[in-house]
Amino acid sequence: MKNILFTLLLIVCLLKGASEDHNFTIARVHYDGGGDWYCDPSSLSNLLNFFNSNTDIPAQEKELICKIGDELFFKSPYLYLTGHGNIKLSNKEANFLREHLMSGAFMHVDDNYGLDKPFRREIGKVFPDKKLIELPESHEIFNIYYNFENGLPKIHEHDGKRPQAFGIFHEERLILLYTYESDLGDGWENSEVHNLSQEKRNNALKMGVNIILFNLLQ
Repeated sequence: MKNILFTLLLIVCLLKGASEDHNFTIARVHYDGGGDWYCDPSSLSNLLNFFNSNTDIPAQEKELICKIGDELFFKSPYLYLTGHGNIKLSNKEANFLREHLMSGAFMHVDDNYGLDKPFRREIGKVFPDKKLIELPESHEIFNIYYNFENGLPKIHEHDGKRPQAFGIFHEERLILLYTYESDLGDGWENSEVHNLSQEKRNNALKMGVNIILFNLLQ
């Protein structure tokens, strides 16, 4: 069964490949507004390396960087956005992002503490007719490959709030995942950066793999 699953995933990955060699990769979104879109610089390469080592799907181990509306943005089916501070989308960028996500792309937004208010404000421009819906612990994204019985893991403690995963859906497809009060990106970083336990780092990386695989299969 596992071999069949990964054969199917490989076919899907080839169809959704963002690069010329068709290996899976992730495009980090460079946004305006003053927030540090570039934070956790080693996180995505570590996640992609872990993904390569623990699945049979080939992945580039170097992230891409795009701005909403540029050529690379529209070629990238998997987008990642993070940061601590403000984010500002123009009306044109909001329209471009809405168009891309509703046409088949996926975005993971990871709150690195401080992004929540500006993100919720700006995503309201992108999807004025849609709401962020909390995903229950039983959602497939938490057990598609690695099992997280309690849902989204808590990786980096900030103010004691519980971690939550929210989604925006279009025609039953999860087009945007927002991970809040978890800080997966800190767990993906090099081990010496945040001094997290190996267990927390492994949980963050495993959850990252789940997110990628869920998107490729949906």
